[in-house]
Amino acid sequence: MASLERVSVTPIDLTITPRDRRFGRDDRTPRWWLKGSPYQTALYNALSATFPKGEAYFIESIRAFRDVADAKLAGEIRAFTTQEVIHSREHVAFNRRAADSGYDLAPLEQTVQESLDLLKGRPPILDLAATMALEHFTAIIAHELLADPRHLADADPATADLWRWHAAEEIEHKGVAYDTWLAATKDWTRYRRWKVKSILMLLVTRNFVQHRTQGVLELLRQDGITGLRAWAGALWVMWGRPGIFRKVGAAWLSYFLPRFHPWNEDDRALIQGWDATYDYRQEPPARKVRRAA
Repeated sequence: MASLERVSVTPIDLTITPRDRRFGRDDRTPRWWLKGSPYQTALYNALSATFPKGEAYFIESIRAFRDVADAKLAGEIRAFTTQEVIHSREHVAFNRRAADSGYDLAPLEQTVQESLDLLKGRPPILDLAATMALEHFTAIIAHELLADPRHLADADPATADLWRWHAAEEIEHKGVAYDTWLAATKDWTRYRRWKVKSILMLLVTRNFVQHRTQGVLELLRQDGITGLRAWAGALWVMWGRPGIFRKVGAAWLSYFLPRFHPWNEDDRALIQGWDATYDYRQEPPARKVRRAA
């Protein structure tokens, strides 16, 4: 039985706003820029190493289905693309500053490339499903970063601003991949849609956690921290305290619930004030509500 049509829960007044900002261009980022901790710094550096190649993959995966989008979704895809291109540019610049402070991110970047190489030849709809899962990861991590200022307390100011800006825009465009998926699979049954997206989320989660842990351990090795000390410190930072992966656990699980949608939680309050503070280019407001299966 085909799925019943329903109105997307994406807010009708949502505007996805690319904010063309540059961070830390004239600064020398401290090697341990977050709380003077090699462990906490390693986690965010490991995440940043994935963004340039990863976000290019997200763009390609979503744009492959732009022909199925209505006018509103097409505009959101364009704004999403612009945001992701700027994110990639800023993380390339940040990664260079990490390299200037003595880190070699090439092994982490190679892991990302190898993962992407394994995806070649797959049906585009599976790329979209993987992108949708990873976008959920970025959105819930972004929510946690902005909801709890302690995560970026005592950080290098320019670098903390980079991460907060990135988080704000990840929240803003968190429904684009999902709404593209809904449009692309409008003729699927609900069960088929749920099955495919759930399997891809489980695969993405396994690789995400495994590869980010390996990346943190590699950066700690470059700091001379190895063995049990490295493992204990890495796992504590990721899962203990501040434990950002642990704290997004419930939000991760919500992905598997019936009728899940990223905008079931409207958390735009977390990004209020950014439009008043930063210059930006704004997409035209949407005039119609999108309908998707």
